[in-house]
Amino acid sequence: MRIYKILIFLLVALTPQVNAVTLAEFAKDKQRVDGFIPFYLDENSGKVYLQIDQFEQPFLFQTSLPHGVGSNDIGLDRGQLGETRLVQFEKHGNKVFLRQLNTDYRADSSNAMERQAVSEAFATSILQGFSIASSDNQTVVIDYTDFLLSDVHNLGDTLKQRKQGSFSVDKSRSAVFKKRSKAFVDNTELEAIVTFTGQGTGDYLQSVSPNADVVSVNLHHSLIRLPDNDYQTRTFHPFSGMWSVEYSDYASAIENNIVKRLIPRHRLVKKNPQAERSEPVEPIVYYLDPGVPEPVKSALIEGAMWWDQAFEELGFINAFQVKILPEDADPMDVRYNVIQWVHRATRGWSYGASVIDPRTGEILKGHVTLGSLRVRQDYLIALGLTSPFNGEQDSDTSAMKEMALARIRQLSAHEVGHTLGIAHNFSASVNNRASVMDYPHPYVTIDDNGNIDLSQAYGVGLGEWDKHVIAYAYGIYANESESLANVIQSAKDKGLKYMSDPDARPRSGADAHGHLWDNGSDPVKELARVTKVRRKALESFGINSIPAGTPFSELENTLVPIYNFHRYQVEAAVKLIAGLDYQYAVKGEDRSPVKLIAANKQQQAINALLLTLEPKFLTLPESVLTLIPPKAYGYYRTRESFPAKAGLAFDPVSAAQASANHTISLLLDSQRLARLQQHHARDNTIPSVAQLLSQVTTKTIKAGAASGMQFLIQQRVSQQTLDNMLSLYHQAELVAEVRADLHQHLVALQEWLTINANRAANDRLAGQYHLLAGQIAYSLQQGKVITPEAKVKLPPGSPIGSY
Repeated sequence: MRIYKILIFLLVALTPQVNAVTLAEFAKDKQRVDGFIPFYLDENSGKVYLQIDQFEQPFLFQTSLPHGVGSNDIGLDRGQLGETRLVQFEKHGNKVFLRQLNTDYRADSSNAMERQAVSEAFATSILQGFSIASSDNQTVVIDYTDFLLSDVHNLGDTLKQRKQGSFSVDKSRSAVFKKRSKAFVDNTELEAIVTFTGQGTGDYLQSVSPNADVVSVNLHHSLIRLPDNDYQTRTFHPFSGMWSVEYSDYASAIENNIVKRLIPRHRLVKKNPQAERSEPVEPIVYYLDPGVPEPVKSALIEGAMWWDQAFEELGFINAFQVKILPEDADPMDVRYNVIQWVHRATRGWSYGASVIDPRTGEILKGHVTLGSLRVRQDYLIALGLTSPFNGEQDSDTSAMKEMALARIRQLSAHEVGHTLGIAHNFSASVNNRASVMDYPHPYVTIDDNGNIDLSQAYGVGLGEWDKHVIAYAYGIYANESESLANVIQSAKDKGLKYMSDPDARPRSGADAHGHLWDNGSDPVKELARVTKVRRKALESFGINSIPAGTPFSELENTLVPIYNFHRYQVEAAVKLIAGLDYQYAVKGEDRSPVKLIAANKQQQAINALLLTLEPKFLTLPESVLTLIPPKAYGYYRTRESFPAKAGLAFDPVSAAQASANHTISLLLDSQRLARLQQHHARDNTIPSVAQLLSQVTTKTIKAGAASGMQFLIQQRVSQQTLDNMLSLYHQAELVAEVRADLHQHLVALQEWLTINANRAANDRLAGQYHLLAGQIAYSLQQGKVITPEAKVKLPPGSPIGSY
């Protein structure tokens, strides 16, 4: 019996015990904050505790980054939203878990056992385990501190993936940020200063951090009550122009698709549903960052307010509003849709993100991030195009500033559109700027006096496509299914086109009318027009392109976007080659879902693109070269500068090489050539791969000898052409039928070079022919190139950097 009692004692002693401290005892000397999930702040220990009154009750958990790192390349910006997760607290013995539920797989069924079968079939994720600090009947208090100070936003992983170093959280230099920790009826907001330590080896991090081994940011947690069940979901349609929220519904009937697609949108309901015009029950209000300076602030408000036009046409009164964020409001608070003005060390993209209920697609918070340097880049482009500084005194640059502000208005509307649930439409330029959801290149013209005109650079207000999308997403209809079908058909009847991200990329995308940063309905004609604008701007470029007091070396920065002004229209025109004419066609609504681009259109594109490889097109005038010295002391070359292989001096030949490589690499893209070979087999009037290779080679390597600087550029372009061909030949993913034609072309080219080296007009041309012939021979024999392809890249383009 004694042994038995000892065993019982040991069992009880070794069993983990829940802290028996009552809630009243625990709350002493701690600050309690009431709200959706009440919490306690302990000033003495620096800890934060959550009071949990209900378990296994789902809510939304959102992470965000109130204070960013400041590098566009790293991608950890102020105001960045993390993943929106459906979670619940669960109590298991002496522990409380925060479990992320799996919303990708479910059963939309009233049968509880059917729902249970699906939930048990797919994994969930325990995000954190918490110790219990106090227990009182059904209420427990958990220590939330470690989780709040953890890297749930995956900042460490992001730094590692961007090759900036290896970091982990240093809790000795991290703490709860009391000022931004608050609770409200429907949401609890918690924030912490979190310090990451490690070895900051990356250039990007070193450029923005005072100590690259120590990175301190703020991380924010939002715990959000689920919305009520009154929200009405709306079905996604490929031509709706909206993003989609997808999940697999295992309760679907056998004859129905198991994948369900909904659109994300804000909840918007009329106060008087029967009235033709009515105020909404709750308007969609966006709050602008008060840190935005004028005149940008007014431009952002004006651009964002364009969306109210579409809501007005749907019969809403003041449904969309823009206000200044109150001084005491937290932009990360889920109750506020915000437009934040974000500073980075370098310019980069802006974006619109949302907190979306993953169950229904309801948007609970829109969060726009606008990069502050974008407006300066457009102003720089405008200066380079017009060269307005005619004297030693300041000149009138109001037209250039207006162009930059016009872009900011459009950008504000664009990013707000994303937070309304709207996807890109890169075909809008075909329909005369039918959408702010396109990427607009400045539409610059030459007036009757032969001067550059910036007045039409960017559109004003929403386009027809934008109104179509809002009608589909936010219109209120008695017969929703029939009415939405009519909305779709009406847009198609108007001839509106729609292509979003995957189809618009210049290499993988095959669609011939969906392009980024282009204008006009005919890419080839627009390339010719843009080329004329470029030529006029370069003719005027010089001392009047920079204000007094600016080092001459800074002319290079202004020259970059002007010299490369055609770059995006090149990307638009090249998509005609092996291009397709198609739309997101649906059976029962559309006919002829896809057809090949006509052979004559493809040849026109080839001809236009080859013109951008001519030495005359690529050579800068001597009047410009004599004005650009090496960088003045205190100024530096950056990635915004032209590529250079001539030391500190400005290198116009490498600038030409980068521009030519842009065109050549697009023409000789492996995916494009695979399509081209197939299209030629279906229609032999369409140029074949062999014919395209021949035309490119004739225009570059086989072209007659130029003179002076044009000859040097011709040499560089010829080398770039062969480098691209040899690199393409050795690509593992190159399809066999293209490799065969390329091999035959290289063998014939080697023979031509060898023969013509002895007939060349001068020794330098003969030397180049011998060099190129030797490179082909070595590459085909050894299965590799003698030297790697020369890496020259265009500087980040206008009006945005890389995407």
